[in-house]
Amino acid sequence: MKIDCHWLTDIIRIPSPNFDERTEPADISLLVIHCISLPPSEFGTPYIDQFFCNQLSPDKHPYFKDICQLTVSSHLLIRRTGEIVQYVPFDKRAWHAGRSEFQGRERCNDFSIGIELEGTERLAYTEEQYLQLATVIRLLFEAYPQLSSDRITGHSDIAPGRKTDPGASFDWQKLFSLLQA
Repeated sequence: MKIDCHWLTDIIRIPSPNFDERTEPADISLLVIHCISLPPSEFGTPYIDQFFCNQLSPDKHPYFKDICQLTVSSHLLIRRTGEIVQYVPFDKRAWHAGRSEFQGRERCNDFSIGIELEGTERLAYTEEQYLQLATVIRLLFEAYPQLSSDRITGHSDIAPGRKTDPGASFDWQKLFSLLQA
């Protein structure tokens, strides 16, 4: 796997329409870790892909009636199996952070890459997810020099009171240990 023209190679690519141009294209300086499962606490479904591509049917699950009209995306999803899906090229602005602030700077979508982990705030993430996440982050560090270990955060940290992911079940120590290996 490598980064070629802002896309990972050797992964699944499902382009989302939910992105736009970054205000400063060279300013990619934050990684935001999220979690998602659709329906909540269910894994291995096609619904995350559909959600990020505006194709989620409200008739498939009662929860979807509340979210199917949203236009959101992430750059990447790492499924529980370790499979990686990319929706938005890294040089574009994915719509993952919403109202957010990091170190006094608002609108984190402008300067961040969003990585979703298939999971919940209460259930441990898989070993495959941590290994893939560390691999991807190392590649991102090489491609985007403003990124570093101290520029990785959770959605809950940039949108406190509004978001709780990736949650207490995310092992930050484990991630940082893998990045040092």
